[in-house]
Amino acid sequence: MSGSVGRNLGLVLALLVIIIVGAVTSSNFLNFDNALVILRQASIIGVISVGMTFVIIAGGIDLSVGAVLALASVVGSLAAIQDIASSSHWIVMVVIALLVGVGAGLINGVVIAYGKVAAFMATLAMMVGARGLAEIIANNRTLVISDRGFVRALNVDLLGVDILIWIFAVVAAAGWFLLNRTTFGRRTVAIGGNPEAARLAGIKVKRHTMWLYALVGLTAGIAAVMLMGRTTAGTSTHGNLYELDAIAAVVVGGTLLVGGRGTITGTVFGVLIFATLSNVFVQNNLTSSAQAVAKGVIIVVAVLLQQRFAVGRVAKSRLTQIKAVPSA
Repeated sequence: MSGSVGRNLGLVLALLVIIIVGAVTSSNFLNFDNALVILRQASIIGVISVGMTFVIIAGGIDLSVGAVLALASVVGSLAAIQDIASSSHWIVMVVIALLVGVGAGLINGVVIAYGKVAAFMATLAMMVGARGLAEIIANNRTLVISDRGFVRALNVDLLGVDILIWIFAVVAAAGWFLLNRTTFGRRTVAIGGNPEAARLAGIKVKRHTMWLYALVGLTAGIAAVMLMGRTTAGTSTHGNLYELDAIAAVVVGGTLLVGGRGTITGTVFGVLIFATLSNVFVQNNLTSSAQAVAKGVIIVVAVLLQQRFAVGRVAKSRLTQIKAVPSA
């Protein structure tokens, strides 16, 4: 089970167990409409989780994605931006939200890579600052989106499937390709495994780290657009605690918190596990507190399994080094 196939198989089995529990405890669980509800609920966190996977594989962390999402939604919903969109095209609102996400991510990346500030502290500062800036810009109000073209575009169904689910699928596929089929992905894994070795191998670690945080900022911007379309509003309260949900999904999906290993496929399964679990609790009229406890237990189990894998990997590495030493 230590290989990627074994880990993904374990995630599939865990998801199947939750589905079986849902089917047994609720007669409305196993139907197509409920499956779409689960996927729709997973889509926004799923998009953020794809970007978070890259950062954590590289040995970093981003606590600011929820606040950046809120800031992007507020700026994209400003009356001035909506006026420009109404006189041209609603895509202006999308571009502005994405630029805010990328800009915040670049600030994080520059501070972490070139300012040599710990990722935890830098993104924590951004989390507080972005949320506060969103409150100031919105004047602590909810900004209603009046552009009907934007709202219709983000609430349309393609082939009977919600557009948000399609966006999640496209982002996940793009993330998989970027991680597994490009030098960008290979460099990300190398930096997470050993930053100094990656630097000596010719990888520009600082620049790559900066772009990694820009990438997760971009996914936060995409998630902001999705949430703006679904709620028809931009507000500083959007994305509250989304960073914790994204990190939890990535960790449960098998990405090591210390970096050097992770898959987009595992992250997608992690997102689906939490979304399906939440749906089972809702179907059975259980409280959000019980959901939180269940999520906490799952996260602890995942981290314990990670530690076991990490210890085994270190032991194997030391054994290889011992064997490589010539005998007297």
